[in-house]
Amino acid sequence: MGIYTVAQTRRRNNRSTHHLSRIIPETVNRKKEMAEPKSPMRKPVFTKVDSLRPGTSGHNLIVKVVSSKLVLQKGRPDDRQVRIAECLVGDETGTILFTARNNQVDQMKADSTVILRNAKIDMFKGSMRLAVDKWGRVEVTDPATFIVKEYNNLSLVEYELVNVMEE
Repeated sequence: MGIYTVAQTRRRNNRSTHHLSRIIPETVNRKKEMAEPKSPMRKPVFTKVDSLRPGTSGHNLIVKVVSSKLVLQKGRPDDRQVRIAECLVGDETGTILFTARNNQVDQMKADSTVILRNAKIDMFKGSMRLAVDKWGRVEVTDPATFIVKEYNNLSLVEYELVNVMEE
């Protein structure tokens, strides 16, 4: 005898509990499989600044803050402050402008070393900017030993979006 769905069971007879009891164990097993973690968390792979490209995301970087400049500070009606700072960050391969928002501004002090997790590249007026949104994280860490390569600024490279039409 096969397993019936709930709708088929009700049509055959009014006593649906007999057939439903045969369906429930399968459903419970599927829920247990979904609740168990499938794999342990993997270690982050850290990239270097010179490997960043326009339109990419999911970058993990260890960078030093070269400079930080508050660009916008504005109050909102619900007594929250909106703050945006442009910070020049880099490692031994190059530098890039990082857009820090709200609480991130406090962490981006000059000469501090930070870990940027799940960072993305935003395009602003044709140049690359690094940003961390709500899905990422900015952590202050121990001072790094590398010397920042300041003359290789990726934010000074201007990109142009070209639409290619296929024939």
